[in-house]
Amino acid sequence: MTTLLYHHPVFADHDPGIGHAENSGRIKAVENSLSNEEFDALNRREAPLIGKETLLTTHPLAFIDWIDEVAPVKGRIALDADTVMSAATREAAYRAAGAVCQAVDEVCTGNAKNAFCAVRPPGHHAEPAKPMGFCIFNSVAVAAEFARVQHNLQRVAVIDFDVHHGNGTQAAFWHDKDLFYASSHQSPFYPGTGYKNETGEGNIFNAPLPAFATSNEFRTAYSDYLLPALTAFRPELILVSAGFDAHKDDPLAQLQLVDDDYRWITQELLQIAEAVCGGRLVSALEGGYNYDALARCVGIHVRELLAA
Repeated sequence: MTTLLYHHPVFADHDPGIGHAENSGRIKAVENSLSNEEFDALNRREAPLIGKETLLTTHPLAFIDWIDEVAPVKGRIALDADTVMSAATREAAYRAAGAVCQAVDEVCTGNAKNAFCAVRPPGHHAEPAKPMGFCIFNSVAVAAEFARVQHNLQRVAVIDFDVHHGNGTQAAFWHDKDLFYASSHQSPFYPGTGYKNETGEGNIFNAPLPAFATSNEFRTAYSDYLLPALTAFRPELILVSAGFDAHKDDPLAQLQLVDDDYRWITQELLQIAEAVCGGRLVSALEGGYNYDALARCVGIHVRELLAA
């Protein structure tokens, strides 16, 4: 049993333009971090293209066709104020979702114990029919449905520790009690969702944290609220929206997490996965905009996956 790492060169070619926070420097920092010899045990895989029929479990055909049609052959096109497509973006988005789904396939069939998908663009802000917040397709939401369709799972959970609330995942799961979503995030903040009274069918658990909240508030939110809810749900698979932008050094937000918080939350999630779903856990990169902090914290996260 091994830890899989999914990646592809096209993730560095997705280019939203000079000065854009979600740029190729992020994925290059992750690549460099995971190239150290301590990560030689990773089973490295090329992220595959996802089939349109799999995207259809979450995104309507009209939306997928629109993304295909507006994708530029050269230059760039802005889908909204934050979300930009370049010539490589369509392929990158298809491979990002494809990576998470194939990782789910490998973990659910017992060919791997867990996986990390070093992908971009990120996904958790993408609603079923709306790209936003740097995101095109919602890779973890698509992967959750893929797990249910292809592997006959009933209960799938997503844990999201990105500093921004994953409004897209929440929207996709809102009416389905067998899809669990739990998020810690800065609030009030972009995208303006994620309040504690947003509960869906009793399957949505939000832990909004005020600006400048520290490790103590973060860990308390998980220990007292989010992790007990996850355990009680008893998922058959855990997916992680792994954003590292709640770090104190990140330029886009004001939470004050430190490196060790990412070790702690990864260990906690792995322990629950081992207890309730045979260790099945797949993690996908979301945010993180300080290259050094991102590289260190991804390394910490993946080191714990390898040690599980």
